[in-house]
Amino acid sequence: MSSLSIFALGGLGEIGMNCLALEQRGEVMLVDCGVTFDHRGLGVDVVHPDFSALERYRDRIAGLFVTHGHEDHIGAIPYLLERFNIPVWAPSHALALIRLRLAEQAGAEGSKPFALHEATVRGLYRVGSFWVEPIRVTHSIADATALAIKTDAGMVVHTGDFKFDATPPDGEAFDIDRIDELGEAGVALLMSDSTNIDASGETGSERGVGDSLHRITAKASGAVVVAMFASNIHRLRMLGDIARHTKRKIVLLGRSVETHARVARETGYLDWPSDLVHPAERCNELLASQVLAIASGTQGEWRGALSRIARGDHPHFDLAEGDTVVISSRTIPGNDLGVFAVISHLLRRKVHLHTWISDRDVHVSGHAHRQEQKRMIELTRPRAFIPLHGTLHHLTRHAALASEIGVANTCVLENGDVATLDDAGVRKTSKVQVGRVHCAFGREIPAAQLRERVILAGEGVVAVTVIERHGGEPDVRISTRGTIDEAAEASVLADARRAALRALADVASAEAPDERVRIAVRHVFREAIGFRPITLVTVVAAS
Repeated sequence: MSSLSIFALGGLGEIGMNCLALEQRGEVMLVDCGVTFDHRGLGVDVVHPDFSALERYRDRIAGLFVTHGHEDHIGAIPYLLERFNIPVWAPSHALALIRLRLAEQAGAEGSKPFALHEATVRGLYRVGSFWVEPIRVTHSIADATALAIKTDAGMVVHTGDFKFDATPPDGEAFDIDRIDELGEAGVALLMSDSTNIDASGETGSERGVGDSLHRITAKASGAVVVAMFASNIHRLRMLGDIARHTKRKIVLLGRSVETHARVARETGYLDWPSDLVHPAERCNELLASQVLAIASGTQGEWRGALSRIARGDHPHFDLAEGDTVVISSRTIPGNDLGVFAVISHLLRRKVHLHTWISDRDVHVSGHAHRQEQKRMIELTRPRAFIPLHGTLHHLTRHAALASEIGVANTCVLENGDVATLDDAGVRKTSKVQVGRVHCAFGREIPAAQLRERVILAGEGVVAVTVIERHGGEPDVRISTRGTIDEAAEASVLADARRAALRALADVASAEAPDERVRIAVRHVFREAIGFRPITLVTVVAAS
């Protein structure tokens, strides 16, 4: 009996870090390879999946197929290709972003040669024993695709991230006819985006957002700032049209929006003429009424362009009372405090503020709402269903929706769960090793180092320096960081110094004194403040 194994290294049981593996005949094909982010303030740039489970297939990884160019789908590709130099297929826009990420990772060393292939919609590509056809879908980024994957166990449809947008700004319409044809021919398994399972109705068109932004900009007398996810090329495209119609200049504020605009222009998705964009560093040459600024940093990132504008410390742009700011995005759960801090700063600056909370028309999601998810299931008419992209809550609710519609066989997986698809349907069968790898400046942060950062952030550090003197009492000096207020709690330092001296007096001649001192000092802090901070002891001889 022909069978297919399915497991995720990321993206199931969480939002982001999407990386799915399909295995048949002993070889593997990957779908997407993304990152997520760590918001604990530990100096982590990105988090990518642990690829250890792929080692057993090292010479049998047929390739990676990418659905679209969002970071949670492509951001980990440089780390994957460092370990496994495998071919990659991706839509044109995503491929340009992947090349950019690889060049950034390589730095001065120069990018290694990789087998990168452009995948066009309705084309057919052989990836080992798999055959893959990309299908156009609409999403909040250009050139998004679903994948129809011919496997030994039957046709598998992977939706990627999608929504049904009848009027996409770039004219690249959702290929509903092809999805319906696949459903008619027979789909063994549908794997579908679960992100917005809790949102009722339909998502709404990106075109409506453009109309709202045009109306707001046309009414504004001062500068206009639109903060948005930089990857939303559809919205960038519409803002270019708005700038032309309102006789304003586009000013790009933030590295990510500059990058995405540049790549979109290179791949033909933005047709901005050169005189439409004004350099940010020369923004003061324009009248406020001539400025339509596009800013990144919608999630309250401290160093993001929007936060710096709100605080008044952006190097090139300053808001004035009466200017207009539009936050054209929703807040990702967990970022609420940072976003509301930015909103508060903007309100203090007495600007006209429009957000998704107050003006629903300034943003629509790129992910299908519940009614659209139902439509996808009805179009494909799958024999079996696995929900993708979401926490366990999202996945479970999406599976329940499929069951309500009449899909008899559903299977909810989390990262590391292995499912088998065969003539009997799909079911959970085993597990593989999964995990998260934290990186900064392109390099992995070892797990032990990350644990130390967590402890340092939570408990602080105590540094003890013991200066041994010939024939006299040792000099013990203690300093702390993030543990106590030394001025207000000087008695704790005095107690710790006395404990260190007692420990030194009790040390046998052949015994190392540093560990005795460390234990004694940690005990004092435990009694005084309730926990034992990291304690570092250095013993030196006086010169």
